[in-house]
Amino acid sequence: MPRSKIDSFFAELRQLNLGRHLVWFGLGFGAITALGLIADPRPARAQGTGSSITTINPPPRPQDVLPRRGGVPSVVYQAPSDTALRGTSVPGTIAAEPATDSNDNGDASETADDGLPPEIADQRRALRDGDINQQEVAVQNQAGVIATSEPREPKNGADARATDTGSPEDVAVFENPPAGFDAALFQAEVEPILDRRPQRLFRFEPFDARGIRLGSFILLPEAEFGGLYNSNIFRSSQARADVAFDVRPSARLVSNWRQHAVEFRALGAFSQFNEFTTENDRAYTLEARGRYDLSKRSNVETLLSREVGQESRSSINAPTGAADRANITTDRIAAALNHRFNRLSLQLRGSVAEVNYANVEAIGGGIISNNDRDLTTVEEALRGSWEFKPTLFGFVESGLNQRRYKIASLSDGIQRDSTGERYRVGVSFGNSGQKLRGEISTGYGRQAPDDARLREITGILLDANLAYRYSALTSFLLTTKSDVTESALANSAGAFSRQVGVEARHAFHRYLIGTAGLTYTTQHYEGASVQEREWKSALGVEYFINREVTLFGKYQHTAFESTDQARNYDADEMRIGVRVRK
Repeated sequence: MPRSKIDSFFAELRQLNLGRHLVWFGLGFGAITALGLIADPRPARAQGTGSSITTINPPPRPQDVLPRRGGVPSVVYQAPSDTALRGTSVPGTIAAEPATDSNDNGDASETADDGLPPEIADQRRALRDGDINQQEVAVQNQAGVIATSEPREPKNGADARATDTGSPEDVAVFENPPAGFDAALFQAEVEPILDRRPQRLFRFEPFDARGIRLGSFILLPEAEFGGLYNSNIFRSSQARADVAFDVRPSARLVSNWRQHAVEFRALGAFSQFNEFTTENDRAYTLEARGRYDLSKRSNVETLLSREVGQESRSSINAPTGAADRANITTDRIAAALNHRFNRLSLQLRGSVAEVNYANVEAIGGGIISNNDRDLTTVEEALRGSWEFKPTLFGFVESGLNQRRYKIASLSDGIQRDSTGERYRVGVSFGNSGQKLRGEISTGYGRQAPDDARLREITGILLDANLAYRYSALTSFLLTTKSDVTESALANSAGAFSRQVGVEARHAFHRYLIGTAGLTYTTQHYEGASVQEREWKSALGVEYFINREVTLFGKYQHTAFESTDQARNYDADEMRIGVRVRK
């Protein structure tokens, strides 16, 4: 990496005035914490978050749990035997037939249901390289109760190597204790950095959605209704305020199968402003995911989605003089092949995404064309992971991409087709832990335009999607993303974009949860003397009336700075409403 780029990077850090923003973040979170303690100083009890499957192994055997009435349950229920499970269920749970173990060749094993010989069928089988983690339910220690259970010895005549004679405490050190069966599992995650399960650990709640059972599927509907206030609706140096009615429906239809998985998801964001109706949101996402289990150690995951949204007024690529915002339609298809040898796992994935920008009406009449911004991107990636233990993986990843535009840019007549390379090395903590989930990586990225008149874009990559459950009451989420974004500026192939965000979530009371977040984004456009910086700070509160109804409020402040000072702006946004779900 050139010395000049390193000096420029550190000079930019000195200009951020990071200390001031961190002070405001700390003061805001401290204020909401104090308000929560004043409202109810009693300590809260938060529910433990359920574990989930990996994207490489088939889902674990479902296990029923007792219905929860309070915070952390006093005893985690041990699921009955396979025979007892068939045709029965515990109230408040979804019964599912357990999976049947089989050999690698697909033939049924002549052993007990847990894979052990009959003489030791009631004992725990020792783990070997490549085996899926044992999905046994751990019983939590209770205050004032002394555990007197001792490790069981192998029965007479049994092979001592076939069973694990360690104490439950020793086993828990090396294995991640799973929770009961969760019908809301995210069972098809094609791209690891976009895995939704760290977010699930971070967003602990006093209640889990029950959903609606439809045959072998679970429907999880949800909707938010509220009011929205925006102090700078056009995101410009001349602020104009407006209020709106905001509706955000969503639904997930998730399969409840022993093998394979299918998920359908729909999201929407619709707003109606009082004065400036050109800024109304009409956004939605439709998505279908699937996982086909080829064997105990191999599967194929697929994704098909369509996303429609409106372009931000603050985008440097947005056409000037437009009366309304352009609709952006993104169609994407992706697939991943996963295989695990023993401790080594490989993933080969690819995707095709097509982005189309709609034409917009110009102020005073006429049409502004956006055809030169329509883009098709093809990506291929190979990842290798090594498991040190179930909650610690090391991985390396290499990726390529090809970006192709429909026509040459109208700004300078140059075709902006390019090819890119991405190299990453990182650490993953898995996605089933109850304390830490997700991954973090660093690497190098390069995007080279096909036309020699445009300069290539290079930089250091930093990507993270990491959730940490500090205690039963507090959790943290770290997200970072680095990539090359496209540009319609004359003589510029694009910008190297970096975004870092941290969010904290705390339960003041079992039903009252507050959040505080801080996000920083920077973009440097290659070939153009334009740099952008954006700070977003947010505070939120949620009050859970019951399992189905939640009141919420959120405040967000945005400070945008650019070397083009005419584009600088500040904006405040507030949302207050109610969330209903089943």
